[in-house]
Amino acid sequence: MKVVIQRVSKASVTIEGKKMASISNGLLILFGIVNDDTLEDIKWLSNKIINLRVFGDADGVMNKSILDVKGDIIAVSQFTLHAATKKGNRPSYIKAAKPDVAIPLYQAFIKQVETDLGTSIQTGQFGADMKVELINDGPVTIIIDSKNKE
Repeated sequence: MKVVIQRVSKASVTIEGKKMASISNGLLILFGIVNDDTLEDIKWLSNKIINLRVFGDADGVMNKSILDVKGDIIAVSQFTLHAATKKGNRPSYIKAAKPDVAIPLYQAFIKQVETDLGTSIQTGQFGADMKVELINDGPVTIIIDSKNKE
């Protein structure tokens, strides 16, 4: 699993002209799944995200997590995170999991994050053409891959 986490002061997801999700202070998580991802990847990734210290303390140092600031989260499925661009100019998405594998894992990820966060999160809609708007705060953007736990 690969995620792109952006600390935001505002973010929203719109589908077919209807705003489906909207947050202020928090995290926008773009989430990509491959076929060999497991529930263990989800647990590890959720714990890492929830405890990631990317919010400023009283001195402006990034010492606080999403839990500490009681921020909100939007999670958006994005298969293009697993694009292969080695050959030619058209990305290949062969590594991205197909919906029959990806949807249950995406739903499990949402449930795990909600459990770890202690509250519900907002989402986009799997497979939909979404318009994602955000104001990246910082900017702070972090990429985490559960297959490369550094």
